[in-house]
Amino acid sequence: MKDDSSATSASTITTRRAGGLALGALGVLGFSLSLPATRLAVQQLDPWFVAFGRAVGAGLLAWAYLRLTGAPRPSRGQWRRLAVVALGVVVGFPLFTSLALLTQTSAHGAVVIAALPAMTAVFAVLRAGERPPPLFWIASAGGLLAVLVFLAASGAVRGTITLPDAFLLAAIVLCGLGYAEGGALARDLGGARTICWALLLSLPVTVPVTVVAALADRPHADAVGWSAFGYLTVVSMFLGFFAWYAGLARGGIAQVGQVQLAQPVLTLGWSALLLGETVTPTSVVAAVVVLACVVLIQRTRRSTPAVRRERSGVR
Repeated sequence: MKDDSSATSASTITTRRAGGLALGALGVLGFSLSLPATRLAVQQLDPWFVAFGRAVGAGLLAWAYLRLTGAPRPSRGQWRRLAVVALGVVVGFPLFTSLALLTQTSAHGAVVIAALPAMTAVFAVLRAGERPPPLFWIASAGGLLAVLVFLAASGAVRGTITLPDAFLLAAIVLCGLGYAEGGALARDLGGARTICWALLLSLPVTVPVTVVAALADRPHADAVGWSAFGYLTVVSMFLGFFAWYAGLARGGIAQVGQVQLAQPVLTLGWSALLLGETVTPTSVVAAVVVLACVVLIQRTRRSTPAVRRERSGVR
């Protein structure tokens, strides 16, 4: 009976992690359009309006979702952790990427964003108590190197670090923090409620900034600009996190977070399609290498120590 129970438990864990990986991949697919959409939006709309306005729109959707589902209110400790999530993914990442992509291309942004999986893994160790094995870090570094070499060869890397590059680096640090904290919190709240409560918590900040930005520079864009803004609001800031945080909670933050290694390649593809940027045939080779690293990373989960249980309250 013990052997049967152990086999059933192992099967359940494997199924849960596979589901987490699938949800994470779905989230990455949605997020892969974020930089091109941001680039399109900020060419016609004020970057502050784009960054905070999308959070306001997503906050209204979050309010409707929580109201319809009758979600219970978070505890005091969870509110504090939700503030970290809001700082990272509701305010920090949208703001700094909007400022950066005002002058930089989305392909250039993809170069720096390639470091996001590694940053997420670091915060998974610091904030969620995960302990990936050495092979995990080796495979992660290999995937990151493959992406950077590909993007450098495609001409996305240019010269020294500029102010937009600094904005992108700040965006990555804050986003990695928000991903790890949100993924850990989603184990208790669920992926959908985690991002929804974070969006509601942000409204006292995002609403005034959006109003001021709109008054300072009246929003005016064509159908393409507003469509890009709509995508950022509905998918990048709302629905994408439903799948992403649920995937991180089920499959492990460090493990599922590495699926993002495929995001820069996807982003470059969308940039070519939507923005007319040139993509060389080497993109296929890069995609294969990156995906191979992702597969290797997922195989390391068998030797990954169990994540410590979260203690209630503030960590």
